[in-house]
Amino acid sequence: MLNNKKIIVVLPAYNAALTLEKTYREIPFDIVDEVVLVDDASRDDTVKVGEQLGIRHIIRHDRNKGYGGNQKSCYDKALELGADIVIMVHPDYQYTPQLIPAMCSIIANGVYPVVLGSRILGRGALKGGMPLYKYIFNRFLTLAQNLLIREKLSEYHTGYRAFSREVLESIYYRRNSDDFIFDNEMLSQIFMKGFEIGEVTCPTKYFEEASSINFRRSAIYGLGVLRVSLQHRLHKWGIIKGKIY
Repeated sequence: MLNNKKIIVVLPAYNAALTLEKTYREIPFDIVDEVVLVDDASRDDTVKVGEQLGIRHIIRHDRNKGYGGNQKSCYDKALELGADIVIMVHPDYQYTPQLIPAMCSIIANGVYPVVLGSRILGRGALKGGMPLYKYIFNRFLTLAQNLLIREKLSEYHTGYRAFSREVLESIYYRRNSDDFIFDNEMLSQIFMKGFEIGEVTCPTKYFEEASSINFRRSAIYGLGVLRVSLQHRLHKWGIIKGKIY
């Protein structure tokens, strides 16, 4: 706990057996109260590794529900367990859990209700091995999103995120896509509700076992990002009513 706030880490997993233990071992349990592992019908031993690590709250999807569908299960369970702060960390070890105290303290002390671990602040992305085309893609999409949403985030595409309970209970995240675009729909909902988002510099690691989507999926994701941002602006103008708001 921090400032009497219950902290729950959620791990949305898919084929993370080789990296789950590394991620779990870096979680700062001096402040983290619970860990929730949601396995999205992995084809490896992700659940078995989680059980060996002693993770108490493990949910296994019988069928693959997608990255967004996995997160819905994560947040539902965290709220059910009484979380005041929920922090999502990918169990593929791209992001270090060692930033959890810093990110959670920002929320626990009422500075920001949402905190993102940004790979773009500083030199974390390219230094950590992000492919150049993905870096350029990230920068282009973030510029377009900031212009359409009228915010100033350094990136919208990190998988390292911390939320206050109030935020999760205020937005309709269950209406979002079950695919990768879920993350961007969620940020759009958060801004639409008037919440502010803070960012901290986050190093990242790209290696063979780390999860990543291919060029084709990246292109589909990019088009979805632009669609969500345009929908946000049109909803703000009152031209259309977005169903996720």
